[in-house]
Amino acid sequence: MTKFVPNKEHSRTALIFYFHLKKIAAELYRLLGEAYGEHAPSQKTCERWFQRFKIRDFDVADKEHGKPPKKYEDMELQALLDENDSQTQKQLAEQLSVSQQVVSNRLREIRKIQKVGRWVPHELNERQRWRGAKTHVNFRTNLERYRRKSFLHRILIGDEKWILFKNPKRKKS
Repeated sequence: MTKFVPNKEHSRTALIFYFHLKKIAAELYRLLGEAYGEHAPSQKTCERWFQRFKIRDFDVADKEHGKPPKKYEDMELQALLDENDSQTQKQLAEQLSVSQQVVSNRLREIRKIQKVGRWVPHELNERQRWRGAKTHVNFRTNLERYRRKSFLHRILIGDEKWILFKNPKRKKS
């Protein structure tokens, strides 16, 4: 057996050849399986291509699939956020004439999150990074101190508080 591995166009050309010979997709699938083994297209693929050939679509090249074009540019969204960064996703969607889910996805892609009612960049600035590192060091220090002390230092002691509860019983009259 040769080491030839067919690409999609080779297989599709063979499909066109058998289609013009008035053969059925199952027969072609069997023959391609014998010739190419695991590299042969599936029976469902053969049947799908035969359906395309029946409607006179003989183009064997792959059609481009991908994300649909954006309905608006990120610059429009950024301009709206620069104008007023306290708008909700719903308000932004209405202004851009798109769905709220589209706005949510775009905000995530441009790495904006809402904090205290404002849209801010997701990345931390230098001061925030320094505070986070300092907090981490303080946490580790407290954790080590907690582990060193005996269990008696970890017991919380509270004071008692007495509350007078008056519940007079009603007497039968």
